[in-house]
Amino acid sequence: MDDKNKKDNGGNSTALGLCIGLAIGTAIGTATGNIGLWMPIGLVLGLVLGPVIFPDKEDQDGDDTVETEVDKEEESEENEE
Repeated sequence: MDDKNKKDNGGNSTALGLCIGLAIGTAIGTATGNIGLWMPIGLVLGLVLGPVIFPDKEDQDGDDTVETEVDKEEESEENEE
């Protein structure tokens, strides 16, 4: 495997949240006898709450801005003036 493809943050928070949500949804669905309803609810809750509960280390560096090509062009035009 390539070392550049590995994350050193310990895993992906979305995937971890989906797994936990699916497990909880399946457990509630089995207990209530309605797995068809609770499995998707668990997946959605895991998708939403996974990054909240298990934030990635990359997301904590404080730089939330993404510089696009348009931003770079505007910046270069401002510097020329």
